[in-house]
Amino acid sequence: MSLIVIDRWYDYMRSHDRQQLWDLLHPDVVFESPVVHTPQRGRDITFKYLASAETTLGGPGFRYLGDWRNDTGAVLEFENTIEGIRINGVDMITCDPSGSLITHFKIMVRPLKGVQLLHRLMGEELARMASGSEETAKKR
Repeated sequence: MSLIVIDRWYDYMRSHDRQQLWDLLHPDVVFESPVVHTPQRGRDITFKYLASAETTLGGPGFRYLGDWRNDTGAVLEFENTIEGIRINGVDMITCDPSGSLITHFKIMVRPLKGVQLLHRLMGEELARMASGSEETAKKR
């Protein structure tokens, strides 16, 4: 089976097109993060977290180091340096049987200082989005 969704994910990360992100997510997608205690369920909340993560972590210097795929998903290793802290992690993406929608998205990050930094920055970004300044957030 071809994992169309992984290629589409890479396209989204290059384009930063939020509509592309929305179109990638299954309505019942589950999102797990190192900074959120419980799994988040549903397209709306997953979209908010992933859009915030892309703005926060996916800025200048972000790059994928490699990916490992199987029939149902992929693990994508990434890195970036933010505020002098080198952040390394993986996106673990599971897709639906057609290979075209994300059904589960888990992010794992190291080191601890990086997790703490992302926790702060994600909180700030989510607050900006919630306050109605998403247009500003999109430009970051």
